[in-house]
Amino acid sequence: MKTAPIRPARIAFDDPPRSLEHGDVYHPAIGAAEQARHVFLAGNGLPQRWRGRSSFTVLETGFGLGNNFLATWAAWQEDPARCERLVYASIEAHPPTRDDLELVHARSDHPELLRALLAAWPPAVPGLHLLSFDDGRLHLQLMLGDVRPMLAAWRGEFDACFLDGFAPRVNPQMWDRHLIEAVGRRAAPGATAATWCATSELRASLAAAGFQVERHAGVGGKRHMTVARHAPRHATRKAALDTPATPARSMIVVGAGLAGAWAARALARRGVGVTVLDGASAPASGASGNPAGLFHPTVHADDGVHARLHRAAALFAHRELAACIGAGLVPGATAGLLRLEPNATADDLRALADRLGLPPDHARVLDARDAAALAGVALAHPVWWFAAGGWVDPSALVRHWLGGPGIRCISGAAVQDLVRSDTGSWRALDAGGHTLAAAEGVVLACGADAARLAAPHGLVDWPIEPVRGQVSWWKDPGIPLPQAPIAGDGYAIGDARVGLLCGATSQAADLDASVRDDDHAVNRQRLARMIGAAPQPAQEWQGRVGWRLRTPDRLPIVGGVPTGQPEGAGGRRDQVRFLPRVPGLYVITALGSRGIALGALAGEVVAAQACGEPWPLEADLADAIDPARWQVRAARRAQAGAKAG
Repeated sequence: MKTAPIRPARIAFDDPPRSLEHGDVYHPAIGAAEQARHVFLAGNGLPQRWRGRSSFTVLETGFGLGNNFLATWAAWQEDPARCERLVYASIEAHPPTRDDLELVHARSDHPELLRALLAAWPPAVPGLHLLSFDDGRLHLQLMLGDVRPMLAAWRGEFDACFLDGFAPRVNPQMWDRHLIEAVGRRAAPGATAATWCATSELRASLAAAGFQVERHAGVGGKRHMTVARHAPRHATRKAALDTPATPARSMIVVGAGLAGAWAARALARRGVGVTVLDGASAPASGASGNPAGLFHPTVHADDGVHARLHRAAALFAHRELAACIGAGLVPGATAGLLRLEPNATADDLRALADRLGLPPDHARVLDARDAAALAGVALAHPVWWFAAGGWVDPSALVRHWLGGPGIRCISGAAVQDLVRSDTGSWRALDAGGHTLAAAEGVVLACGADAARLAAPHGLVDWPIEPVRGQVSWWKDPGIPLPQAPIAGDGYAIGDARVGLLCGATSQAADLDASVRDDDHAVNRQRLARMIGAAPQPAQEWQGRVGWRLRTPDRLPIVGGVPTGQPEGAGGRRDQVRFLPRVPGLYVITALGSRGIALGALAGEVVAAQACGEPWPLEADLADAIDPARWQVRAARRAQAGAKAG
């Protein structure tokens, strides 16, 4: 998906507030709360319709100033019979800034909810931002970008739709027939829609999209409003991955590293009972056991798949980690990170930031002098300063997440085989054939071993390569510690608990588990290049070796394990969404050197898939990390060869 810079809303703070882009008010004079209750909530039969449900999804075509979201959140909180989980997916091309959002809601009816929203408010960068509230029971999927491409990129189905936007005469794209047809294609069985707009053109578009349409009494000076129920005459064929599964109630997670811990947490917060199995004697015994590790976004000139994926992952991980690090539950820091750019000038970087429209609360360019002043050490190159960057103790994080409610972790439980019964349940067996755990589904978060366990059940053609990495740290380095984490030629983290940590070496096809003096020397030289100094060779150092897995495209493998067979005779293989999956079997592996952030987002993706909820990632990004992508590439090559022949 091609991205474009996000321009924040220009707001006239009148009563009611007006959009300067469109010359229209955000809500009628009667008030946003009254419109939200009468039109969008009551028009969709809420809160009654979400009662007794495990999960309920609202889709909104225009977030605006967040009035409908806050009203829906409040109604959900106040309803003792509410659904277990609420997903609120909303699209906005021109979001308000955090300061403007605070100003326009200065007299909010829901100050506590507003404070939580302001604390989580994302920078104005394109893409799907996952904001989690109420301990993960409410997710706001805030999609920043134009409505049509963002709706096309959303992988989910809605139960209720809030059709909201400025008036058709000033904002026609929000109401055109093609958009309404796209909305209809994302309606779950029995879905409803409501809006204050009551034009005959809109009613005709809704009817053409499979809705039964009615006019109801309006509010705030409007005589009528529109309500609709999706009841198409003909069922439409949906892609295999777009059909919500029966929500899982129990899952086995194989692997107690970062990937397994994030997945277990995401599942448990959805009410799923989780059993984590790991062959080691304690969690985080593999690469996740390093004393510190970085997380941060990245910037690429084309803002392609890699940049967008790492941005989405880092922004989500930063929000989630800030809470537990800020509360002192896990060692780390979330005050930002410096990324050295030795092959560019500060002017080059500023020009790129301007072209991509990167806001300063997301990515800022500093020359070497200003960067050195911030870091407290000598830096020879300009840097990106990433607000959503920092470091965390991965092993402490893993232990913290695995100790959460709803998660049972069993160490020393090596899984030799997986067996699926005729009823669809799964059992994990040890080497003696004894059952270690049983559940409705399995997440393979066990590194290279994931392919071995998945192979008897699906097509596993994943070209994974293990890469050896050694980190070095000095408790008393004898040089100043950097006051902010630094990435570039490796990375440097200064902390009173750890000392000075640097890493990591990168050696493919190297299975030596011993800590090597030569690699310590490499890390020491790397430190000298990054911060202008390094501990003396005589200083006592410590080290640790681990293996990270990578793929040729440097993207992780996340999602349902494919069966390898197309749907039906002549089924399509040229798109991952048309390849059926092994029921209840998922994988998270090959996170490379970005396991802290990618693991966070990967866990949410797999949990959403297992529970039949909207995916927290745009469609093209989900396709790029899908376990079936090599099958698709092979099919496309075969098609191209056939055409050429």
